[in-house]
Amino acid sequence: MAKLHDFGAKARSKNAGPFWVTIDVFCNSATAFEALCPRIQNTVVADLFKVDPSSLKRFEIAALNVIKISVPRPTVQGSRFDRDMHGAQAAVLLNELDLPA
Repeated sequence: MAKLHDFGAKARSKNAGPFWVTIDVFCNSATAFEALCPRIQNTVVADLFKVDPSSLKRFEIAALNVIKISVPRPTVQGSRFDRDMHGAQAAVLLNELDLPA
């Protein structure tokens, strides 16, 4: 199985308000972008983040070679149960996800 970096890509995540986290997958070329789009499946990402697939939002921005994925936060940002105030840890999960070669 391959990882994101095998396709010339890197994921970064950030807070997208008190209820969402956004993960951006930056591809270093149009070829990498085209190769990754079908390999990052919404159902797999939803399972990874333990959210309902219908709540996942995905945008493929070919002009920028970016795949943007937003998922609901497991708890409201800043609550005492929030373990990732800035949403920065979500990218690690996607960076380490096994993708079909």
